Amino acid sequence: MTGSGLAIVEADDDLWQEYDTLARRAYGHPVSDIMLLGAHADRRVAVRDRKVIAGGLGLLVPQFFGGRPVPAASMACGCVAPEERGGQLAAELTAERLGPLREQGAVLATLWTSSSGYVRRLGWEAPTQVYSWTVPTDELRRVFSGTECEITHVSSEEVRSLRNGLAGQWNGPWQRPLWWDTWQQAQHPDVVTYQFTPPGRGPAGVLSVACERNPIDGRHLVVYDFWAADQAVAAAMFGFLGRHNSRIPAVVFQRTALPPAPLLLHHLRRSGSSAARSWHPWVLRILDLCRAVQERGWSDEVKVSLPIEVVAEDGMKTERFLLRVADGKAELSRTSRDGRVTLTRGQFAVWYAGGYHSAVSAALSGVSGDQAAITQLVRATADREPWLADYF
Repeated sequence: MTGSGLAIVEADDDLWQEYDTLARRAYGHPVSDIMLLGAHADRRVAVRDRKVIAGGLGLLVPQFFGGRPVPAASMACGCVAPEERGGQLAAELTAERLGPLREQGAVLATLWTSSSGYVRRLGWEAPTQVYSWTVPTDELRRVFSGTECEITHVSSEEVRSLRNGLAGQWNGPWQRPLWWDTWQQAQHPDVVTYQFTPPGRGPAGVLSVACERNPIDGRHLVVYDFWAADQAVAAAMFGFLGRHNSRIPAVVFQRTALPPAPLLLHHLRRSGSSAARSWHPWVLRILDLCRAVQERGWSDEVKVSLPIEVVAEDGMKTERFLLRVADGKAELSRTSRDGRVTLTRGQFAVWYAGGYHSAVSAALSGVSGDQAAITQLVRATADREPWLADYF
């Protein structure tokens, strides 16, 4: 499949076990998802001289964009042996890993990466920044003291429909598959899930938490899932977390837990009491521009007819398209017309995910064209913000 005696192949159980051993050495620690997710994934490894030197898995999991689940490939657990790095093997392996997933219908791909500069050259881009938050429980207790929701301890399976429904309000979340709950239970066996139901309404909030030891404070309450239908439900959920203050000093919202909304900023009395930590981002790549636009959801209020130009990853080739959006549907088709907006494949991915909130932010990121056209383009996807609530 490749030169220099290198082959990239689908991994059987023996090769996958060998890859698991390699990953421990490459990551510096065991990676439990290699085995936990292997049964649900396309498994690929790079082999040279009958020795596994790299690999990774790909998950066919739809992601919500514009309120609709779009066929997507989530790339996980990838690594290259330390002694093999520096030879562009990761790029070659990623392309080979994506091939079978594209054949099975994926039109876009997502991964979490600590090498954003490297993957950007391959056409991936980060639609948003990612943070975790640490907030004193006393602060949550003082600010969000009241709750008018019925709080029920439930299993994660019982809230799957509610969680997927709320996920559709954002761009990027998984439409969580049936095996998600079993996987998460294996990863985090102490997680407890609660459902929040306001008076006179159906369930409108999901909160998943676990108590974990902290070397300084003794224990923290760690939030893994925080799904709220509106501000009132979110306030009730914050208030519930604050009620742990007698035994637990702080609540830690994992990097995927809080949506990118100023829920805390607008309510905490002492902004300096909380701490944010920046994490490496999730990045998006559009595998099929035309199909991705067609599969995505679109607001009924958006009407666009706009010629655009998309620059390839190497900057050498430019493709011309006509974007048409009307009546909740969209089409991207080839055209000979000059584009009024020019953007790279990575910038196209950010736009697709609603990552540009204005023509100014798009232009500062490198999108070029006249301001009226950029504004029209940005508004087409601005009804939802990017948020990926699953780490894989």
